[in-house]
Amino acid sequence: MRDYKVEFEQRVEFIRSVLKKSGATGIVYGNSGGKDSALVGILCKAACDDTVGIILPCGSRRNYEEDTADALTVARQYDIETRQVDLTPVREAEISSLTGVAELNSAALANIAPRLRMITLYAVAAAENRLVAGTGNRSEYYVGYFTKWGDGACDFNPIRDLPVTEIYEFLEYLNAPRVIIEKAPSAALFDGQTDESEMGVTYAQLDGYMAGETIPEEKAQIVKRLHDRSEHKRKGIAVFGE
Repeated sequence: MRDYKVEFEQRVEFIRSVLKKSGATGIVYGNSGGKDSALVGILCKAACDDTVGIILPCGSRRNYEEDTADALTVARQYDIETRQVDLTPVREAEISSLTGVAELNSAALANIAPRLRMITLYAVAAAENRLVAGTGNRSEYYVGYFTKWGDGACDFNPIRDLPVTEIYEFLEYLNAPRVIIEKAPSAALFDGQTDESEMGVTYAQLDGYMAGETIPEEKAQIVKRLHDRSEHKRKGIAVFGE
């Protein structure tokens, strides 16, 4: 197990260093009410008092209910400034504007919300001289469980080297709210969705695979397939002549 006291100190110092080099005076991140955003919020607030978490409901009823309540619980416990922007009307307007232009499939529809959220975070960042903190973890990154130019975009990320199992250990060390630690991981892109059911593999199995452990062969094949199919998300833009 990691020494989370040392991890906390080193990650806070990393954030301070990034801020200093950038010339930015504050941080903004999406406070989704989930485990990753909770950890990022705690670390960023410890590093920079001018940290703002923005709650960004978009289309899913869960966004307005459970996720918002959990996001506020974290913000209150760690004294993080909170704002809320309702993106559902924006999403509906975008879908409506595409009528007759393209027939949107489920993937296209699901990716609209994460990209609208990132537009919002960068708008606030530009208006207030802030950096956007990323909230993706190593497990999600490995299998491409993020939206390109959506939640995968950020100025810095203090937790991307951590697999999900260690995210939970870190949150336990920090005495994070139980509603966060005990909550089933979900991108909440639609009601009833959970990460593990959508991927077809548990985070424990995924983290075990990444650590070189033996997991059931059918699960190993799922991880390998997800990793291979999402390679484009982990690469830079293809540029002629390079």
